[in-house]
Amino acid sequence: MKKLHLKNTDKTLFNEVRTHVKNSANRLGSGAALCMIHNDKIITESYFGKQSNAKDARDVQADTQFHIASVRKTYIGFAAAYAVYHDYFSIDDPISIYMEDANLAVYEGITVRHLLTHTHGLKIVNGELVREYNPGESWAYRGPSIELLTAIIKKTTGKSVADILREQVYEPLGFISTEWIKMSEPHLKIADTIRDANNPFWVETDNIDGSDMNMYVSARELALWGYLHLREGEWEGKQVIPRDIIKMATAIQTPNERLPIEKNGFLWFVKGSNQPFSQIGDAVPKGSFQLLGYTNVALLVIPEENVVAVRTFNRYGSPENYDYLSDIRSFGDVVSKCSIKARTEE
Repeated sequence: MKKLHLKNTDKTLFNEVRTHVKNSANRLGSGAALCMIHNDKIITESYFGKQSNAKDARDVQADTQFHIASVRKTYIGFAAAYAVYHDYFSIDDPISIYMEDANLAVYEGITVRHLLTHTHGLKIVNGELVREYNPGESWAYRGPSIELLTAIIKKTTGKSVADILREQVYEPLGFISTEWIKMSEPHLKIADTIRDANNPFWVETDNIDGSDMNMYVSARELALWGYLHLREGEWEGKQVIPRDIIKMATAIQTPNERLPIEKNGFLWFVKGSNQPFSQIGDAVPKGSFQLLGYTNVALLVIPEENVVAVRTFNRYGSPENYDYLSDIRSFGDVVSKCSIKARTEE
């Protein structure tokens, strides 16, 4: 694995980010981790609290694996970009050609691009797949797109999302704390996710093909995953991933960009202009990309400042009086502010 060394200059420039994450952890009642890479060096790496609420719980540390919730979609987006790059399918293919139930009217007009950018218009109502709006005419963060997208990847490439990531990334780069994990098997490194009883969104599964919500990653390897994207597939001076795969995944792919909706690449949120409702803070510069998850995790990449920032927690959902989206946005704003300060003082 790439050995990034701590920067020898003034690391206090990013103390405000560390304080922000520590305060969020206290409000969430959660263990936490922060890892940041700036100018090709790990410039801050901090761990707070315990992996669970048990009396003898293990301290959160460098190898602690956190449930990353929707941030797993960055890996699914990579697998989709890999498949498009190698001509297994096109981003503008109608999804109906890959569906066995292709006669369903609900799929009409929906392309792979719509699945990748949350503009497909599909939702589940009373167990039925229905159309909420016509594809490309609006934006909504709905679940059916991931099931359809991972199925198309598997059908066209003959490989699961997990297979593609293992072959293309984990094994070549030596990642050891990034995996979909069988929930029935105990693991010492896994942070026990704190959640409300009977949370309707919690999923436990032994399916490890990359299509389900059981992905666990250490803060350090999640930051290195972001760093691979920041470097556009370059690793230790070598182009280990074709640059076009990364550029495709992190560029705005949303149809009809003029609509005042969230902009996405291959599932990444990509910063265009500021929107009234946005996942990314207003101070974060254009061209940055991010994903966040229900465990309050965030992976933010700011190419303009050559920075990657990761925060992870083991709290599933949020307590009362905690504005999850506002906190994520302010995290990005603080990262951006400190990055600019670091650049001007170097």
